[in-house]
Amino acid sequence: MAAQTVDPREQDLDALAITTLRTLAIDAVEKANSGHPGTPMAMAPVGYTLWSRFLRYDPDKPDWPNRDRFVLSAGHASMLLYGLLHLTGVREIDAEGRPTGQPAVSLEDIRQFRQLSSKTPGHPEYRMTTGVETTTGPLGQGCGNSVGMALAERWLAARFNRDDAQLFDHDVYVLCGDGDMMEGVSSEAASLAGHYKLSNLCWIYDSNTISIEGHTSLAFTEDVAARFRAYGWKTLHVDDANDTAALARAIETFKATEDAPTLIVVNSVIGYGAPTKANTEKAHGEPLGADESKAAKRSYGWPEDAQFLVPNGVADHAHAAVADRGRPLREAWDATFARYRERYPDLAETFERLRSGKLPDGWDKDIPTFATDAKGIASRDAGGKALNAIAQHVLGLVGGAADLSPSTKTDLTFEGARQLQADDYGGRTMHFGVREHAMGSIANGMALSYLRSFTATFLVFSDYMRPPIRLAAIMEIPTVFVFTHDSIGVGEDGPTHQPIEHLAALRAIPGLNVIRPADANETAQAWKMAMAQSNEPSCLILSRQALPTIDRTRYAAADGLAKGAYVLADSDGTPQIILLATGSEVPLAVAAHETLAAASIRSRVVSMPSWSVFEKQDATYREQVLPRAVRARLAIEQAGPIGWDRYVGFDGETITMNTFGASAPLAKLQDKYGFTPDKVVARAKALIAKLEEQS
Repeated sequence: MAAQTVDPREQDLDALAITTLRTLAIDAVEKANSGHPGTPMAMAPVGYTLWSRFLRYDPDKPDWPNRDRFVLSAGHASMLLYGLLHLTGVREIDAEGRPTGQPAVSLEDIRQFRQLSSKTPGHPEYRMTTGVETTTGPLGQGCGNSVGMALAERWLAARFNRDDAQLFDHDVYVLCGDGDMMEGVSSEAASLAGHYKLSNLCWIYDSNTISIEGHTSLAFTEDVAARFRAYGWKTLHVDDANDTAALARAIETFKATEDAPTLIVVNSVIGYGAPTKANTEKAHGEPLGADESKAAKRSYGWPEDAQFLVPNGVADHAHAAVADRGRPLREAWDATFARYRERYPDLAETFERLRSGKLPDGWDKDIPTFATDAKGIASRDAGGKALNAIAQHVLGLVGGAADLSPSTKTDLTFEGARQLQADDYGGRTMHFGVREHAMGSIANGMALSYLRSFTATFLVFSDYMRPPIRLAAIMEIPTVFVFTHDSIGVGEDGPTHQPIEHLAALRAIPGLNVIRPADANETAQAWKMAMAQSNEPSCLILSRQALPTIDRTRYAAADGLAKGAYVLADSDGTPQIILLATGSEVPLAVAAHETLAAASIRSRVVSMPSWSVFEKQDATYREQVLPRAVRARLAIEQAGPIGWDRYVGFDGETITMNTFGASAPLAKLQDKYGFTPDKVVARAKALIAKLEEQS
């Protein structure tokens, strides 16, 4: 570490802390030879003022449930957050919530900025670094997450607070930038936050007017504050990011506002202090360079050759500024909760389960079992019944649809469920409006705040919400994404509403459990699997049309879904062909299997609702289901063929969609694209004959 060359006795410790944040960002980006120094340099006064004067946070207990949340939606400015975590002395907790005794971010961690396996990756990552409340970087996602966090606080307060015990009253702060304001997801989320009157939500907007391509006037000339006022937000303005007194007054105004979220527009100079690069795109996403770094430090009155300098007393001062306010609040909360546990033991136990992610005993006892029925029901209908059966026993299961609950069947209709609105934050059914992208990011924020959130829309609209689905997988949080209208089975609505490539796109996301159940009983098992996950999101892919409820006395039980794929129907002896299918095509495969059996052709039907779960099974089980000796394999799915090659091999074939669909009644579409029993049987026979001839 550089020698101590700044005398803290000669300068204000708060000012020194701000400069330390700026120079740590400069040095970390310079050493990594990549990164974004400009925003930390500009917004260090804002971040430090918020943390040191307002944030309700105990650095020694960073998982305190009633702490304020700080979300860095402008995730490229990660060095500002890492600097704050270091200076304020936040202590690390492990994956089990246990203190390790180590700093969340040490000075050595900052030296390892953007390096392999470091705790200081290029963008903040949840689970990797204590104090990072959510993974950010894709602009706008943190804004959406924050709305979910603020809603969760309101829900927790409504459900758990009592007149003699206020457990939840925390706020959610967001630091966002011009890019966040341009992204549509932020607009969707802000609109919904205004509707819900989330007065516990404050976005601090760094208006530096610089984008990667140049001045924001190239593409962004709107009056952002006016837009937010139209959303129902209170808007405030701070003319200079360095005016910490003005910022403090704005935050005090936010805290006194009781009927609306708050946007604080802060004018800043990106790369503040860098003589030639400040206020230009050169300060955004690249190192300043050695000479410019030295010049910036000189402008701060900092020793230009010092590297990673934290002057004596600065870290202690910053830690005390946060801890001296946060620790007594946290200790008072602990005492309140101890009394709460005595007075309201059932509620206390319920909250502790929510916090731990554990489900209550008997949570799945009322999941329905469906009788054999040739006509059957749509898996969306079965999914709604399973959802309601579970939600009655899992208080924190909260969610809704993007204006499609009558179609997705995801309304919670049991007594006491209620709708979540600004006049009843304790409701269980949400209305997201036609805002799929924000819906996903809001649900992730709720999942990061102790709730078991779910969303619902049509599968074709998963394209609109892919970023939050991907981030849920990265963060390993158990958000449940329900997608109905899963295929050309949508029928007359035509190709704009008939998903083709979407299953392959979702299956490509690592750590995402995509489940496409074959009938009502598989659907019930799919919900059971999704809820049992504590560190993995799930997508439930459900049909619009009725699916036959398979006779489980004749074919394998639906709990085979727990292994991702299973032998549903089989023949005596080694099968001549394996029919693989998911969802609505499984009953089709069963019908073909019966026809083949009548012709003395041995076939096996494998239901494959979850590829990712099947891949986790051991090699012995996978060989039992799909023996390599059987070369004739035919996959059937009303979606694109991508991915099936791993299961059908070089010799197998698929009956899948290689084009978009068409607008027509379902039966006409099934006949046109080959999804009928007769056509499956014909393809199976031809494949067997071809391979026998080759042999």
